Amino acid sequence: MSANATPLLHDFSLSSAGYRTRIALNLKGVVYESRSYKLRAGEQRSPEYRAINPACLVPTLEIDGLRLTQSLAIIDYLDATHPEPHLVPRDPAERSRVLAMALTFAADVHPLNNLRVLLYLEKELGADEAARERWISEWTSPGLETVETMLAERPETAYAAGDAPGLADICIVPQIFHARRYKVGLAPYPRLVAVADRALAHPAFAKAAPVMPT
Repeated sequence: MSANATPLLHDFSLSSAGYRTRIALNLKGVVYESRSYKLRAGEQRSPEYRAINPACLVPTLEIDGLRLTQSLAIIDYLDATHPEPHLVPRDPAERSRVLAMALTFAADVHPLNNLRVLLYLEKELGADEAARERWISEWTSPGLETVETMLAERPETAYAAGDAPGLADICIVPQIFHARRYKVGLAPYPRLVAVADRALAHPAFAKAAPVMPT
């Protein structure tokens, strides 16, 4: 890829990781093109995409002559190369707090509930839709409780870490979207829901929202 080419995001609309990346690109004002893959059909495992990303996962961002993978690594690169608005606090203590919230969802919850796991439950273990929804709730709820508690330790602000959206919000919004999609009860998490709903009103988040298949 030429360093001067328009960035290209290899993506899937319903992917939490793709959703996080789209929000960050929009917040940074990066104009990009998208190429979508039907993950249930296995398009991400094609030889062509494997040559782009050997892990056969989305997202991959082609930018500045590079191929970047893993949503949080992509966001870190964008924060370094497009400093405003800054998505991770510069204060070390607040940076650690924000990263902890982000990683609770991106590292603890998401890997247990991504499509690869759900397809294995369905096709290899014979789990029906109700069983898969119970699985999702079982492994999502502890993460929601953790971040709800972290938010409740501070005075309420418009976003997770202050008056502007940042990395924590980028990770919260996709997680709340998928919790709602899979009927995870959200009544115990009012601060999380409030943060997510306020963020969804922001143009960068609204523009990144997944499109549900018809």
